Amino acid sequence: MHQNSFLSLGPHGFHRIAYTEFGSRETEQKLVCVHGLTRNCRDFDHLGEVLSKNFHVVCPDIAGRGYSDWLVNPSDYGFTLYISDMAALLARLGEEKVDWLGTSMGGIIGMILAAQPNTPINRLIVNDVGPFIPKESLSRIGDYLGMNPKFPTLDALEQHLRLVHAPFGRLTDSEWHHLAEHSAKKCQDGQYALHYDPAIAVPFKEAEPVDVDLWPIWEAIKCPVLIIRGEESDLLTKETAEEMLRRGPDAELVEIPKVGHAPTLMDDSQIALVKRWLNG
Repeated sequence: MHQNSFLSLGPHGFHRIAYTEFGSRETEQKLVCVHGLTRNCRDFDHLGEVLSKNFHVVCPDIAGRGYSDWLVNPSDYGFTLYISDMAALLARLGEEKVDWLGTSMGGIIGMILAAQPNTPINRLIVNDVGPFIPKESLSRIGDYLGMNPKFPTLDALEQHLRLVHAPFGRLTDSEWHHLAEHSAKKCQDGQYALHYDPAIAVPFKEAEPVDVDLWPIWEAIKCPVLIIRGEESDLLTKETAEEMLRRGPDAELVEIPKVGHAPTLMDDSQIALVKRWLNG
């Protein structure tokens, strides 16, 4: 695993985007993996190691998360900037075609990029997100977003993650420890905070909760798509997932039992289904 970064330009100046890499940069096949709303690139450590035998895997921290810079103006947190940053990352990779795996927010970014004319996205994996998002699920996310809690120990932070992210399903203690370790930011007072800018919640909370309809974007996608859905997900409903098979690109749907929003893709069986599809 290697860590790297680059400067990207937003409406209020430059900001640094950090990313981790797995495998050789000389490998022709590139896979970009992008995390969910409050997560970071280290969610993909195990997947990146497994797939690095055949892929150069690149996992960025979206602005305001992990080791990427926090933005000067919180109103800049949004898909316009995220897509611009990821276009800069794709240009940095310098490949005509790349594969994209996105969890939740990362999947939306991938869909928007894949829908563009002359897109470099060759194949797309969307993890528990689709072109219709019910406002109720967004309200649930908004309930914990931007709370900015502090924790006296890493164990306390881990217990918080186990509660908030219970829909991830049954993870091993080792997997929860990994999530906690890389979700933690040490504060000057010795306590721990979550490793993202609480201000990412500002534009989210300022907007009135409404259903998100991205069907025109979905229908503009031409590349093959793998849809991964947590069987108990409230964000990607079964009805939406089935409609995705009837409309838009050539797509395959796989459901993960006893998981809500969203499958972590840390489990060997979940990684195996990604590997199977990419190698198919």
